Amino acid sequence: MLIVGVSGSPRNQATEYVLGQALELLVQRGFETKLWTVRGKSIHYCMHCNYCLTHKVCIIKDDLQELYDLLTTAQGISIATPVYNGGISAQLKTVMDRTRAIVAANKTFFRGKIGMGITVGGDRAGGQELAQMQIHTFYLMNGMIPVSGGTFGANLGANLWSKDTLKGVKLDTEGMRGLKKTVKHFSQYLELYTKTQSDKHD
Repeated sequence: MLIVGVSGSPRNQATEYVLGQALELLVQRGFETKLWTVRGKSIHYCMHCNYCLTHKVCIIKDDLQELYDLLTTAQGISIATPVYNGGISAQLKTVMDRTRAIVAANKTFFRGKIGMGITVGGDRAGGQELAQMQIHTFYLMNGMIPVSGGTFGANLGANLWSKDTLKGVKLDTEGMRGLKKTVKHFSQYLELYTKTQSDKHD
């Protein structure tokens, strides 16, 4: 099963590091993973021109095409974002908006995929859960199954406190504990859903 990790950070710092840790934990559980980052990419915002509704492709040709291809074969998606002004990054919001083109071509594109969220804030309570809600809303609107880490530490997913440094997020032991819980639940749902789908076709 392929898991695609999407980093919404324009910097190679805490968010990309934490997502990398999550993907490594998934590799240890036997999953194939791919990391895709907005960092260094040319990505243009959605103009809501409705070209995709009639032509079934996005009129904008940029680096987002790489992600479209990866998402096609992904059974699971892990979205990670730094917290900007109490929410997700502008770059990640653009990615979410631009998936409208692939959904226009296939309304069930995301249906049944499993999703988890990772947020990294410079403050202990800087908007991590609000950013998680934006990620979960994206999953729900597209028919995906959002997974959290469960109660006691990861209610909506993995939320970390970086103190605006890579060192800070590495020292956030409670946040890392929440990450491990979230990855565990995520992998369990992936295995359960895959087995359910397999049984249907037997």
